[in-house]
Amino acid sequence: MEFRHLGRSGLMVSELAYGNWITHGSQIEEDAAVACVNAALDEGITTFDTADVYAGTRAEEVLGRALSGRRRESLEIFTKVFWPTGPGRNDRGLSRKHIFESIHGSLRRLGTDYVDLYQAHRFDHETPLEETLRAFDDLVRQGKVLYVGVSEWRAEEISRALKIADEMGLDRIVSNQPQYSMLWRVIESEVMPLSEREGLGQIVFSPIAQGVLTGKYQPGQAPPAGSRATDPEGGASMIKRVLRDEVLTRVQRLRPVAEEAGLSMAQLAVAWVLQNPNVSSAIIGASRPEQVRDNVRASGVRLDPELLKRIDEILDPVIERDPARTVSPPRRP
Repeated sequence: MEFRHLGRSGLMVSELAYGNWITHGSQIEEDAAVACVNAALDEGITTFDTADVYAGTRAEEVLGRALSGRRRESLEIFTKVFWPTGPGRNDRGLSRKHIFESIHGSLRRLGTDYVDLYQAHRFDHETPLEETLRAFDDLVRQGKVLYVGVSEWRAEEISRALKIADEMGLDRIVSNQPQYSMLWRVIESEVMPLSEREGLGQIVFSPIAQGVLTGKYQPGQAPPAGSRATDPEGGASMIKRVLRDEVLTRVQRLRPVAEEAGLSMAQLAVAWVLQNPNVSSAIIGASRPEQVRDNVRASGVRLDPELLKRIDEILDPVIERDPARTVSPPRRP
C-alpha cells in the first residue's frame, strides 16, 4: 500500500480507503463486514470512510466494532454529517445544533474520542455558511475533529467556504469527496483546478462506477443475480443511469486494455483514478474479502500515457463531464 498527503495538509492517508456506504449494517451480515475490514487492514489500508446516515447509523456502529482493539493512532477514520438521522426538523442539515449532536453520536457509535476528518456530506442552502464553518472550527479546537472536508460540493461552494474561513480565521477545509471514475468526470473542469490551487485533495468514491467498470454487466443481458443492480437497498437506483447498452458495450472494449496492463477490470478502474495527482485516496467497498484483495493490487500502479489515451478514445462518447451534475438538495431532505 502506498500513501499520500490529504491535499496540502500534513495528514497521510492510504491511497486506497475502505468505505462502508451500502454494505455494513444493510447489505451484508456483520461477520462478513468485519472480515472485509480485517482484509483491508491486512492489505495495508489505514483509512476508513463512513457517514452517520449510512444504514440508518448502523454502519458507524459496525465499523466501530470492527476496528475495536486496533491502535487508534494507526488509523484515519472519516465520517460525515448532513442527511437525516432522525425524525426531527433539526436532525439534518449543517446547522450548529445538528453538527454538534451528530458528531457526538458518531463518536459514540465509532467508539473513538475523535475523527480524523469530518465532512459536510452536501451543501446546506438553508444554513449560513459562516455558522457551519464556525461549528466545524469549534470541533477542531475541542479536539473532536482533526480536519474538515466536504463531499459533493460545487467549485463555487468550495470557493465561498475557503474565502469565509480566511476572513474569519477559521480552519480551512482540506478535502472534497466526489464521485469520480473513467465514466464520471464532472469534477475535472472546475472542482479539480480550484482544489489544486487551494490545496484540497479529492477522496473519490465509486471509482469502478458502482461495479459497471468491472465488466460484469453485459450489453443486452439482465444484470447478474445478486449484483448491486438487482438490490434496491444496495444502490440499484444509482447504477441504473449507467446500465445502458451504449455504455456497457464500450466498457467491454476495455477488457483487452486491462489484460495488456496485467490488471483486472476493477484494478484498471481504480488505478485510473489514482493517476490523477489531485486524488489523495480512492474509496473501495466490498461485500467479500477477496474483492478488497483484488482492488488493492491497483495501489502503486503506473499506467502508460498511451494506455490512458486509449481509454479516453474508447469511452469518450459516454463520459459524463458536466459540472452541473454535482447537486445538493435545494432544501434539507
